[in-house]
Amino acid sequence: MVTADFVDFFLEATEAAAVAASPWRGKGDGKAADGAAVEAMRAVFDKVPFDGRVAIGEGERDNAPMLWIGEPLGSMQGHPNASRIDIAVDPLECTNHVAKDLPNAMAVLAAAPRGSLLHAPDCYMNKIAGSSDLVGQINLDEETSYNLESACMALGKNPSELNVVVMERPRHKTLIREISQFGANVILIGDGDVSAALNAADPESEIDMLMGIGAAPEGVITATALRGLGGAFQGRLVFKNEGHRERAERMIDDDIEKLWERDELCSSDDSVFIGSGVCEGRTKGVKINGDGTASVHSEIIDVASGEHKFVSRTREF
Repeated sequence: MVTADFVDFFLEATEAAAVAASPWRGKGDGKAADGAAVEAMRAVFDKVPFDGRVAIGEGERDNAPMLWIGEPLGSMQGHPNASRIDIAVDPLECTNHVAKDLPNAMAVLAAAPRGSLLHAPDCYMNKIAGSSDLVGQINLDEETSYNLESACMALGKNPSELNVVVMERPRHKTLIREISQFGANVILIGDGDVSAALNAADPESEIDMLMGIGAAPEGVITATALRGLGGAFQGRLVFKNEGHRERAERMIDDDIEKLWERDELCSSDDSVFIGSGVCEGRTKGVKINGDGTASVHSEIIDVASGEHKFVSRTREF
């Protein structure tokens, strides 16, 4: 499998980003942490022997230091024998959490052969996610109460036992009210819907579902991870302004209002998800050692093989 050949490089990229961001934990400057993560990840990608491209990320070309959408990656751009791979990336998911040293900040990416990941502008995405038991049972086109009732039936739970993660945002006021009125438990988070969706896909987790609007790059990254885990995921793009809508119309060869299924957002089994922890949470956070090194903890999901593992490695700091 083509993408699997580059897993070590991709892991190095997320690890480097996590380590670079870690000194900024609790210092109140998420932008500085984000910038450090971006530059560290880009430095690794510059050396990878492939013809890579950012299919979807946070930022446009003019908004440095972001890894911009469409940015070429790797040392074999245009080479006829190079592996052509798309990357969905967030060098620092949860910048605000790093600034405040809160849980679940990670450096995350998904990789797949060129054209296999949704190539779209930096916009929002309405998302719904859960475990494999909810595949075919939940649907963004349905009312909140329908999805909650379907989840209860599929999971064999009463409403009071159902735990739904929602990001704490003004835009979710109605959603939060509907979940509460149904009798389910709302678990509010500041950021980190990638970790939340991974927890929702884990049958051993106390989290049953993720609902609500977050960033589109994280949606594509999550879809890749949940493809590997067999979890449920759907997304629909939500545009901040007409400029984003116009760019989407140019970039997406499809209906930009469509409901994207998990396997449309990531359409290849030859794909991988990697997340390296910055702060404690889904994975352990970076630990700065006293010998000029840092311990980094990461989660890897190889979609083709179904392998799902957590790894810990030591890097120079």
